[in-house]
Amino acid sequence: MFSKRLVGALALAMTLGVGVAHGQEARIAAVNSDRILRESSAAKAAQTKLEAEFAKRDKDLQDMAQKLKSMSDALDKNGPSMSAADRAEKQRDLSQLDTDFQRKQREFREDLNQRRNEELAAVLDRANKVIKQIAEQQHYDLIVQEAVYVSPRIDITDQVLKALAAAPTNGTSGASSTNNGN
Repeated sequence: MFSKRLVGALALAMTLGVGVAHGQEARIAAVNSDRILRESSAAKAAQTKLEAEFAKRDKDLQDMAQKLKSMSDALDKNGPSMSAADRAEKQRDLSQLDTDFQRKQREFREDLNQRRNEELAAVLDRANKVIKQIAEQQHYDLIVQEAVYVSPRIDITDQVLKALAAAPTNGTSGASSTNNGN
């Protein structure tokens, strides 16, 4: 049974072998996808967009957390002097608010993660189109995105970052990823 690395190494060897057999040297480059997602203007714009989109919900959660803390502090402070019925009612209210808070917090995280994944997928889609353009323009035979080690000599990440910054965007991740390069 072949591992993915072995299959990849065999494919690379065959690519190099074909180039050498025809008297040509294979052109290989590498791109660091993590850097693209951290440093590209498109990724930074996506992060800003997400922050704006989720700012109100985040503020609401912070306010709810503060209300929970205030209610808990008041119950701790005034609980001993309250009647059993009042204390039980305040504890129920606190418990209900805590349950609502935890539910809203979980929904917030899920929604944020889903939107972040959508935005990052759009950034990667744009980056892949730019990488393909660079490969075609500069006649690369192979460009890899994941590698254990990449020599700075073949790393074209900076070139991809510059091309992404220069590439026009139309403000919506979905439109830019479906209308370009078809």
